[in-house]
Amino acid sequence: MVLASTSPDTASHKSGVLFVFAAGVLWSTVGPGIRMIEDATVWQILLYRSVAMSLFLYAVIRIRSGEDPFVQARRMGLPGVIAGLALVAAYSGGIYAIQNTSVANAMLLFATAPFMAAILGWLVLRESVRPATWIAIVLAIAGIAIMVADKSGGVFLKGSLAALGSAFGFAVFTVALRWGRTGEMLPSVFLSGLFAIVITASICLLTGLSLVLTPQDGAVAMGMGVFQVGAGLILYTLGSRSLPAAELTLLSLAEVLLGPLWVWLFLNETASQYTLIGGAVLLVAIAGNAMSGKRRKPPAITAP
Repeated sequence: MVLASTSPDTASHKSGVLFVFAAGVLWSTVGPGIRMIEDATVWQILLYRSVAMSLFLYAVIRIRSGEDPFVQARRMGLPGVIAGLALVAAYSGGIYAIQNTSVANAMLLFATAPFMAAILGWLVLRESVRPATWIAIVLAIAGIAIMVADKSGGVFLKGSLAALGSAFGFAVFTVALRWGRTGEMLPSVFLSGLFAIVITASICLLTGLSLVLTPQDGAVAMGMGVFQVGAGLILYTLGSRSLPAAELTLLSLAEVLLGPLWVWLFLNETASQYTLIGGAVLLVAIAGNAMSGKRRKPPAITAP
């Protein structure tokens, strides 16, 4: 039997889709991961997650490039420092958001990062923004307004604001990479892990939080650093090289849709009516913007 050969471009595209979708699946597990934490605070979780992620990325970058990751991080200069610090803020806001609002609400708000990046790029780098993207941004704002309409004055509002802050951090990360004229994410993410270790360890010591977690909390946090963040980034980096930006945006919705599904299936956590309606409006804005034209740059990362 003779099998038709697959062209290199087709094979590359298929593997790219698989890698990026797999990255979205891994990133979508952040909700169940945080829910499995019993006692640890935001800073303790981020400390352990950052230690595991930094060690993992150090090994991967060293093997992949044959160069010291510290050398690559220094080469990025000020843009790399800003990108790294922005990710620390994004990680912190993401963990706090999931601890203080529903996973569905947090994941949907994380997905606003590309729109924030578009506005920041327009303001800071003078990048042009397509009319279709402006329409999508207005629609996304409407969706966000609906999502937080029934949560004013409560813990949910704090969680929603933290999720938006996390999205803003990822937007700053994206714009900093553009400013530094580099599309290589891994060295700056490695740098963010180092920053997070220093910052979170200092906060824990100053506030009297223990640096020693229970075996379960420590294992979950470190497992998230390797699999949920680290491995997800590796797969996304590999897959994004062979896919157009519009397709990356649509595939990134797997993270947003699967995150609430996992906690519903395994933890029986549901979303409010406002979250579902506002989230639907937001997803229409994201999908519509992606299908209306191909952007030059990949979308921002939305996994805390």
